[in-house]
Amino acid sequence: MLHLRLIVPADRTDDVVRTVEKTVGTTHLVVLPGVARVPAGDVVLVDVAREAGDTLLAELRALGLDNDGSIAVENIDLSLSRRADEAEEEAPGEGADAVLWEHLTEATHEESTLSVTFLAFLVLATMIAACGVVLDNAILIVGAMAVGPEFGPLAGLSTALVQRAPRLAARSLIALVVGFVVAMALTTGFGVLMDAFGLFHKDMLERARPNTDFIWKPDMFSFVVALLAGVAGTLSLTSAKSGALVGVAISVTTVPAAANAAVALGYGDIDQMWGSTEQLLLNLAGIVVAGTLTLLAQKFLWARQHGRALRRP
Repeated sequence: MLHLRLIVPADRTDDVVRTVEKTVGTTHLVVLPGVARVPAGDVVLVDVAREAGDTLLAELRALGLDNDGSIAVENIDLSLSRRADEAEEEAPGEGADAVLWEHLTEATHEESTLSVTFLAFLVLATMIAACGVVLDNAILIVGAMAVGPEFGPLAGLSTALVQRAPRLAARSLIALVVGFVVAMALTTGFGVLMDAFGLFHKDMLERARPNTDFIWKPDMFSFVVALLAGVAGTLSLTSAKSGALVGVAISVTTVPAAANAAVALGYGDIDQMWGSTEQLLLNLAGIVVAGTLTLLAQKFLWARQHGRALRRP
């Protein structure tokens, strides 16, 4: 269940209440006249089944509440109410399958912002991966994948393509391009410094590396894995079950490929640098393609199966 807290201009309260009452899956409706101060208006509280949430949010925005009032949404972890159980049963579909497009757009907007924190995580992940590729250590590679924050902008780009949001697309692309350029540049310097201290050596990069040589030898399996990871990651973001996102992070070689390219550049190994760069671009493209297609499929299927059933007679 979702809990909505609405600040409504007084002249629109009746319209909002009617909209809520006509939406299947709503319950616990409370109207508090005149209690809101900034902005001034009435406060309306209501619980709604997750599978009915996106339709209700769209209709509330159509009434202008996002401009003249406020729409706040919270997840309800526990609701001991027979009426809440009935509301969830009335709403068509399963809550875990429902996509809250407003929440997805907002979440990916935040995750795809180029910030100091985003850069720090990406740089640290790339440097950890650099140690992993030089030492041929799969544990370090997995750790670097888990630390890397790059799935946020990738999900943002997919969302922007489906929602036709050019600003989100531009923000996501800037975060990806600038983030990887900065991370690879600093990791190249990191590799040179480690070499100066005798911790890295060119022979360590060019020797046989059975655990990590796949990072700079892209093939069709790399693209297939990226597609599967893109689907899984998108589903984890759009559904109520988000535990799969960490598994997605450690299933694609974006950060390790960037690290291998950076270290190879420092040693002048052009073959490994280009191979790693191809691996990086292949994975990025696969995730975006899969994420976009998954969102399009979810949007189509949900609208077809449930769109007409969310209105009370």
